[in-house]
Amino acid sequence: MTLRLSSSAAAAALLLCLAGTTQAQEAPKPAAEMQAVLDKLQALDAKPFASLTVAEARTQASAADAARAIQWDKRISSNPDAQVTTRDIAIPTKQGSIAARVYIPGGEGPFPVVVYYHGGGFVVADINVYDATPRALALNTNAIVVSAEYRHAPEHKFPAAHDDAWAAYQWTVENIHELNGDADRIAVAGESAGGNLAANVALMAKEKKAKMPVHQLLVYPIAGNDMNTPSYQENAEAKPLGKADMEWFVKNSTTSMDQAADPRINLNGRSDLAGVAPATVILAQIDPLRSDGETYAAKLKDAGVAVNSKIFPGVTHEFFGMAKVVPAAKDAMDLAVADLQTAFGKAN
Repeated sequence: MTLRLSSSAAAAALLLCLAGTTQAQEAPKPAAEMQAVLDKLQALDAKPFASLTVAEARTQASAADAARAIQWDKRISSNPDAQVTTRDIAIPTKQGSIAARVYIPGGEGPFPVVVYYHGGGFVVADINVYDATPRALALNTNAIVVSAEYRHAPEHKFPAAHDDAWAAYQWTVENIHELNGDADRIAVAGESAGGNLAANVALMAKEKKAKMPVHQLLVYPIAGNDMNTPSYQENAEAKPLGKADMEWFVKNSTTSMDQAADPRINLNGRSDLAGVAPATVILAQIDPLRSDGETYAAKLKDAGVAVNSKIFPGVTHEFFGMAKVVPAAKDAMDLAVADLQTAFGKAN
C-alpha cells in the first residue's frame, strides 16, 4: 500500500525533517562544570577577542582566571600542586633574553624534563596565565618543566615566537643538567599556539639532527590554515574561542593572511612528518581547532608516528589546565601524564 500525504501533512513532515537537520548541526553544549567556567568568565566581563584591541585583550580576564575564581568560590585547595617549587630564569637568545619559569618537583633527581609553551594565539597571555598546566605536569610526571616565554605579536610577528621556542629548547637541552634535569629524557608540550610551537620544535629537532624529544604533548594545537573545517563551522560562535577570534589572532600575528600557509603554521600541509617524536594529541569537542588537531594526528599516524589522540566531549578550548574544577580536564591531564611517563621510562 502506498502512503499518500496531504499537502499540509507533507509540509509538516518536511518542516520536521528540516528541524531535525538543524538540531543535528547545532553546536554541542558544554558540560555543567565547563559551562560554570564560561559563566564565570562572562561575569568577569571578558569579551570576544575579535571585539577588542590587543591592549584590551591582554588585560581582560582569562579562562584561567575564571577557573581559579571557581576554585576559590568552592574553597578547593591548591595542594598538592602548590608543593612544586618554581624558579624564574632568563634564557639567552640571539635577539635578547626570554623569560622562563622552571617548575621543580620534590625528590632527588636527576629528573626528566618537559619544555612547555603556553597558548594565546601568539598575541596574548604569558607564563603567569598558564601556570596550572606546567605545575600539574611537574607534580604528576615527577619532571622538571621549563615553561618558556616567547616574543608576542603584533610587536614581533611570525616567525619570532617559533624562533624563540627553538632557542628555549636548545638552551634547555644544553643547560638543564645544572638544574638537576636529564636532557636524555626530554619532551615538549604546548597548548593552542603553544601546541603549534611544540610540534615545530619536534620537527626542527629531527630536521637539524639535534637532540630529539622523546615525546610531544600537543593540546588543541594550531595545525592548519583552513577556517572552513567542520569544527570551525560547528563552533564558529563558541566561547572562549570562535572563528572571528581566530581570524583576529591570525591578523595580529602575521604580516598577511597568506602567511598562515607557511608550513610552520599549516602543519597539515607538510609531508615530512615521518620520524618525528611520538605524540599525544588532546582535543576539545567545542573548539574551532578540533578538526585541525584530528587531521594532524591522522597525518602523523599515516607517516608511521605513534600517536595517542583523544577528543574530550563537553569541553571548550582552554579546558586543559582546569583539572581542579572540570572533570574532563583531570581525565585529559591523566592521559598526558601516563603517556609522558611511558616515554620517559622507555628513554631510561
